Amino acid sequence: MTEPILRIEGLRVAIGRGARATPILRGVDLAVAPGEVHGLVGESGAGKSMIGRAVLGLLPGGARITAGTVCYGGLDMAAIGPRGRQRLLGREIALVPQDPTAALNPVRRIGRQITDVLRLRLGLGRAEAARRAVEILAETAIREPERVVQQYPHELSGGMRQRVLIGIAFAGRPRLIVADEPTTALDVTAQREILRLIRQLQGRYGSAVLFVTHDLGVVAKICQRVTVLHAGRVVEEGDIARILQAPRHAYTGALLAAMPRVDRPGHRPAPIPAALTDRLWAEAHAFDAAATAGAA
Repeated sequence: MTEPILRIEGLRVAIGRGARATPILRGVDLAVAPGEVHGLVGESGAGKSMIGRAVLGLLPGGARITAGTVCYGGLDMAAIGPRGRQRLLGREIALVPQDPTAALNPVRRIGRQITDVLRLRLGLGRAEAARRAVEILAETAIREPERVVQQYPHELSGGMRQRVLIGIAFAGRPRLIVADEPTTALDVTAQREILRLIRQLQGRYGSAVLFVTHDLGVVAKICQRVTVLHAGRVVEEGDIARILQAPRHAYTGALLAAMPRVDRPGHRPAPIPAALTDRLWAEAHAFDAAATAGAA
């Protein structure tokens, strides 16, 4: 069996300390194989983005890992420390953030923002980085890349800005990319194009992708496997074809029932039953109580 490029075991994350700590992730197990596109799906607040941040070592202020391990390529990310993670970021592990408007500096030209990353992370010289910046834009199917490198983010569409960030993420040919809801702010046409681009670059370079999204429809288009989260807990994991056709957990089935289905004439999306979410939250609180008792 191939060793996973990313293995997460028993991961627990909380915000705050002591009695006031709020659990965010509750014993998450996750494995991503080399070259795999692995979906991470759930409602807003399920903890999807927090898993990506834990992998990157970019937890928000006040958040901390309280238990479990995050291993990349057999390396314990906690053991290698901040400097070790810094050496990996941009070279072996990269991020495609959710909001390209917030991620790009509004007062710096596109080309300069790309070359800064290439020089810092890949050690390229000024001229080589400038040449490579144009190539990166061309690889993402941006027209007239020589002109675009001279433009500012506000002069580009949302889809073009996201293409810039995807190009930067793949520039170092990383082994693992965390894509944090990269299609959320885009219209349907731009979303389809961005998914196609990620799939093309992922196939070309063989990168594994942890694809964070709330949309099972997106997962169906790009992922081979999927992990379903609720309240920071994994409720189901498996091949996407099996998940879509025969979900084993009631929550996964409810997510599917809540999706619009153009392939099923007459299908009407159904809200997730309140009784189901109440039961899942009760299970999450029971997990918290057991963890607290075990730590005492």
